[in-house]
Amino acid sequence: MARLGFAITESILIEYGKAEMLRRLSDPCWFQSLGAVMGMDWHSSGITTSVMGALKRSINPHSKQLGIYICGGRGKHSRQAPAELMAVGEKTGLDGRHLVHCSRLSAKVDNTAIQDGFQLYLHNFIVSDEGQWVVVQQGMRGDSGTARRYHWHSAGLSSFVEEPHTGICGRNQGLILNMTDKAAAPARNAVMTIAQQPPNQVLHDIRHLTMPAHHDVRAADVDLKRLGSLLWLAQEQAPANFEELLLLQGLGPRTLQSLALVSEVIHGAPARFSDPARFSFAHGGKDGHPFPVPTMVYDEIIHTLQTAVERAKLGHTDKQAAIKKLSEMARQAEKDFIPNENLDQLIEKERNDSWQYGGRTVFGKASPPEKKEIQLRLF
Repeated sequence: MARLGFAITESILIEYGKAEMLRRLSDPCWFQSLGAVMGMDWHSSGITTSVMGALKRSINPHSKQLGIYICGGRGKHSRQAPAELMAVGEKTGLDGRHLVHCSRLSAKVDNTAIQDGFQLYLHNFIVSDEGQWVVVQQGMRGDSGTARRYHWHSAGLSSFVEEPHTGICGRNQGLILNMTDKAAAPARNAVMTIAQQPPNQVLHDIRHLTMPAHHDVRAADVDLKRLGSLLWLAQEQAPANFEELLLLQGLGPRTLQSLALVSEVIHGAPARFSDPARFSFAHGGKDGHPFPVPTMVYDEIIHTLQTAVERAKLGHTDKQAAIKKLSEMARQAEKDFIPNENLDQLIEKERNDSWQYGGRTVFGKASPPEKKEIQLRLF
């Protein structure tokens, strides 16, 4: 996960820059999609810990080169954020004390100003050498074992106490005490006298993401038109048919399927991340849903991205352009694509084929199936 996360990050930085990478991290739907394409359980709150841990482990050794620093983490590592931010300030010339202030205040708001029953246990502060920052933090509710993730972004932030979030990911808990709501301005001004008044409505006018409790991927979780057109592109149209994709020759249909989904995580518009479950069809999930992680494909994707990035550093952007073209072609194919109801068959086929691609889960290696090969029509 660290290697793939680093390759995706480098691709985004080369193509779009540091500000865009931070903006994406502040989007809960894109963040969940990133976790899914990296092979984490698509529906799990554990995506937060795994993705941020993998990114910190892979990016920080190259922070000076990339211009992005990831501080904090889970549990005791979250308490190291102030010291880490002061160190970033010394290296970059940024005001470390101001960054520490922003870090502490964002955590205080989500732990105290929003009374929703979730206690923070993870706090990551991501900052660029240009001074923009993002906060990704998560709280756990002990009585239900559920989690809620909070996203902040310094760009456009006008107040720490009035609707400061770019997104919140979690199941609706009903009415909560939300002192950051615009309607709570009078309450903030006289909080000691009106603290017992009825709670305000939950956050609005931001991107919310609610993940289901079930582990399996269902048709309702996926935009079948988007997924189907992508699979059609990978399995029915050979890259040799497209001049723009000649540099991707040698990649089989299964690798192209994954690469197209990774391409969308790198190049896709924000509106296209409303169904994170779709991105689990790149590399499956470590829990086996929708299928075991195909480690051979995973490694080939990492190698392809790393090669494209290294070529781009030398001024050769052709392979980067070819990867970008995959997501563009998939979007074009959607216009006339009519999906069917073969999602369950697709998942079964992926599971049956998984052993051929080095399929792995937390339970071990995938085994060859006893059933005969499934013939699947995608359109």
